[in-house]
Amino acid sequence: MGLFDRLRGRPRRGTLDRGSQRADLSHLEAFVASRRGVEGYVEPRTAVTETTIVLVAADGEWTRRRIDGPDTARRLSRDLAIPVYDAQVTGYPQRMRDWSKDHRPPTTR
Repeated sequence: MGLFDRLRGRPRRGTLDRGSQRADLSHLEAFVASRRGVEGYVEPRTAVTETTIVLVAADGEWTRRRIDGPDTARRLSRDLAIPVYDAQVTGYPQRMRDWSKDHRPPTTR
């Protein structure tokens, strides 16, 4: 959006990212159903990406998908009976970083 559009009060067009799709929600539901101790961490919308949620299992395995906003994240967490947190407030659990470190693809030299 250009400067003149902002001055005229036109709404923002959105982000450069695509919106969430049914496949995103299906993936999140399957992740929760197949793992134990899952928690959700909502990441805010930015100029580049839509709102996302990171699901972290008890062992630290995690996945990230787009969602249609914080309200959708709260509704999803209620429907799936998992706790949900604001990633900007709580940060991410150490187990997520540990899992990522242990599951990096091998580097070739």
